[in-house]
Amino acid sequence: MYDFIQKFHSGWAYLVLLFLVIAVANSAIGFTSKKEFTAKDRTMALLGLIATHLQLVIGLLVYFVSPLGSSAFGEMKNAALRLTSLEHPLINIIAIVLITIGWSKHKRTQESTAKFRSIAVFYGLGLLLILSRIPWALWF
Repeated sequence: MYDFIQKFHSGWAYLVLLFLVIAVANSAIGFTSKKEFTAKDRTMALLGLIATHLQLVIGLLVYFVSPLGSSAFGEMKNAALRLTSLEHPLINIIAIVLITIGWSKHKRTQESTAKFRSIAVFYGLGLLLILSRIPWALWF
C-alpha cells in the first residue's frame, strides 16, 4: 500500500507542476497585457490550488507511513534523509501556504491586474519553493 501511495504522490507531482506553471504563466501574461480577469483565468488558478492541496494531503499520508518520514529525525547529518524528512515537507507546506494566500488575495480584489499580480507572485513563489525541494534523486 505504501508503494502505491508514494508512486501516486510522485506521479501527481507532475500534474501539480503543470497546473502551477500554467497558472503562473497565464497570470503573468494577463498582468502584463492588462487583460480582463475571466472565469477561464479563475479556473486555471483554482486547478493549481486544488492540485497542490491534494498533493499536500497525499504527501502527509506518505510522510507518516514512510520509513523516510518522521522516524529519520535522528539522522539530520545525512543530506538525503534531511531532505525527505524535514526540508521537503516543511518548504512545500510553506509553498502551499503562499499559493493559498495568493488565491485568497485575488478573491478580495476587484481589479483584474491586481488579481493577476496576486496569483502570479504568490503562485510563482510557491512554485519556486516546490522546485527547490523536490527530491530529484528519488523522483526519477
